[in-house]
Amino acid sequence: MDNPLLLTDSYKLSHFRQYPPGTEVVYSYFESRGGKFSDVVFFGLQYLLKRYLEGAIVTAERIDAAESLVAAHMGGAHHFNRAGWEHILRVHGGRLPVVVKAVPEGTVVPTSNVLVTIENTDPACYWLPNYLETLLVQVWYPCTVVTQSREMKKVIVRFLHETGDPSGADFKLHDFGFRGVSSVQTAGLGGAAHLVNFRGTDTLAGIVLARDFYACPMAGFSIPASEHSTITSCGKEHELDAMKNMLDQYPTGLVACVSDSFDVFRACREFWGGELRDKILHRDGTLVVRPDSGDPVTILLQVLDILGERFGTTKNSKGYRVLDPHVRIIQGDGVDYEMIGTILGRMKDAGWSADNLAFGSGGGLLQKLNRDTLKFAFKCSRATVNGEERDVFKQPVTDAGKRSKSGRLALIRGVNGFETVRADSPRGDDVLREVFRDGRVTQAWTFEEVRANAAL
Repeated sequence: MDNPLLLTDSYKLSHFRQYPPGTEVVYSYFESRGGKFSDVVFFGLQYLLKRYLEGAIVTAERIDAAESLVAAHMGGAHHFNRAGWEHILRVHGGRLPVVVKAVPEGTVVPTSNVLVTIENTDPACYWLPNYLETLLVQVWYPCTVVTQSREMKKVIVRFLHETGDPSGADFKLHDFGFRGVSSVQTAGLGGAAHLVNFRGTDTLAGIVLARDFYACPMAGFSIPASEHSTITSCGKEHELDAMKNMLDQYPTGLVACVSDSFDVFRACREFWGGELRDKILHRDGTLVVRPDSGDPVTILLQVLDILGERFGTTKNSKGYRVLDPHVRIIQGDGVDYEMIGTILGRMKDAGWSADNLAFGSGGGLLQKLNRDTLKFAFKCSRATVNGEERDVFKQPVTDAGKRSKSGRLALIRGVNGFETVRADSPRGDDVLREVFRDGRVTQAWTFEEVRANAAL
């Protein structure tokens, strides 16, 4: 999987024989055609370009290895475009002769607009842009995660404005998703995508990706926290001792402790709110109680009532109850986009401020989505054949939603926001920027620039 020549779909191996005779240029684009949200945040292409496509990636050894595999896979070496790859090695020193344009990373664009374009810069390599589709389209994943994470933040910020203090929003949704995704690379891409919107994470891979590919020394933060093994290994009869140990080991600052190992209500009433109450109230920091099972809405309201009774509450300027600042709650089980709104809505109805709660999300943040969540697609829209430029598009009678765009494209800012127009008749400056040409990344964004572009 380290051979870039094989990072494509099998059927694309044969496409160099299928374009019209005399094809010189193939121009394609990438977009979200709609879906769950009305906007899409663009993020992650820079990683794919730097990780897989930058540099002299075509070598004689890789050509030989790819040809051998394709011959066995497809039933003959003639299905492999050896001459095409050797041309790239000989003429371009192994660098890919394509130019890629894209919106600045972090930009929030309404769906059904162009996000990326690609075309070949050498007429002999007309087959290359769509050969790269398979890899480039994988940007759907970080785009979808960063978009969903931003929509989650919108919900959280709305409830904070209504019931509490929105200044703490950046730490209200913590990434618990590393173990629940399909690969380490997925964790890195998804974890970094989430950190465009928030600052809290336990997915170290996301921090590493933001550091290595977006020049961010430290993109996210975490705190000491227990898991069930560190509590239950003490035995049921010593759960209180395990909880006391958490406070002893971390006498200051934030510390989180899972509290549902046996009886979350007893833990909140008799342990945290009883035996350990004075220790918590005299501690220089905040205990974060974590219920982790049962119906989130029902359990959270009960836990809030118990902790409010044991530790006391105040009413903020908006008339909602806030727990003593030495104690807070994090809900990390069953949290997705829909559940966040449901929980905060029920808390508001019960008179509780959203300040009392942070969320942790794993699969609901990084894995509970797919390419159709925002209907991403990559299509050819222009080709040059024997010196003649022609529009290319699909228009299936069976599905109007899959009609593709035609011509060379530009993304402009109009009076009503972003709009995709034909590049040969623009009505404003093109937002798309060249980011890659002939094997070199020509424009890179820092993580802070991405965050600024995506800010609410």
